[in-house]
Amino acid sequence: MTMGTSRVSVIDPIEPAIGKVKDILFSPFDLGRWFIIGFCAWLANLGQGGFNFNFPFDKYQHHENLPARIHDFVMNNLALVIIAGSIAVVIGIAVLLVLLWLSSRGQFMFLHCVAQNKAEVKNPWHSCRPQGNSLFLFQLVVGIASFFCVVFCVAAVAAVVIAMKMYGMKMIVLVPLLVFVISIFILLIIVFAIVFKFTVDFVVPIMYLRSCACLEAWRQFLSVLSNNKGRFLLYILFQIVIAMAVGVIVLAGVCLTCCCACCIMAIPYIGTVLLLPILIFQRAYSLIYLRQYGNQFDVFVPVANISNTAV
Repeated sequence: MTMGTSRVSVIDPIEPAIGKVKDILFSPFDLGRWFIIGFCAWLANLGQGGFNFNFPFDKYQHHENLPARIHDFVMNNLALVIIAGSIAVVIGIAVLLVLLWLSSRGQFMFLHCVAQNKAEVKNPWHSCRPQGNSLFLFQLVVGIASFFCVVFCVAAVAAVVIAMKMYGMKMIVLVPLLVFVISIFILLIIVFAIVFKFTVDFVVPIMYLRSCACLEAWRQFLSVLSNNKGRFLLYILFQIVIAMAVGVIVLAGVCLTCCCACCIMAIPYIGTVLLLPILIFQRAYSLIYLRQYGNQFDVFVPVANISNTAV
């Protein structure tokens, strides 16, 4: 397996990635094609957005005894609150699992559309089912691990802060410990973010090419990463630059349309279709970057030849 090439650039993939956007969406322009590919992109990004709810708290903000009323209600209806809370937690976890599973399948569907320049849903949904399920399990395990690591760090920070407040200056010696725990917390967030980023950008394409499980694809990717740490660090840094540029473009579009674009982008699925050129550029950019490490990582070969690609 080729571990690297004489030239691997974070700049060179920009132009061909833009070319992929033109070929897929504008040669020729087909609105139906946009909606089909947009559906795959929407699935791939499920669970990554957020929802904003506005509750009428204003009428309660002057009620100083509101916490006491809430406490009394909870204590008077403790059994009901526990049952309702447990049901809400179970439903919430179930919804998150479904979203993660759909997103895992959607990753391969969207990649297929970009790599093969095809607007298909049914074919990649079925053909990439084993890879999608493997990706789901991997992301689930890593997600659970990251959750408990973050909870542990937050609990440690809270314990140190409470101890400092209770004992005042006598516990000032805990300040270095607090700084250490916060540093570990930030480091863990960065590490898990990079793991998820590399999984989507590079491991998923390898799974698509090799029809292999997620751990096997990670093993193959690590053999490349271990010999090109500086290059992939530069890739991460350049991804931040791209994200900032995308943010400026989106903000400019919102301002030029008097926030109309923002309202449209807030609509599930429709917003994804509107942002499809950006999403395809980002997906194509990572695929073209990965291709620089050898033809065995080229997902743009005809789909019939993918299974014959040498590992």
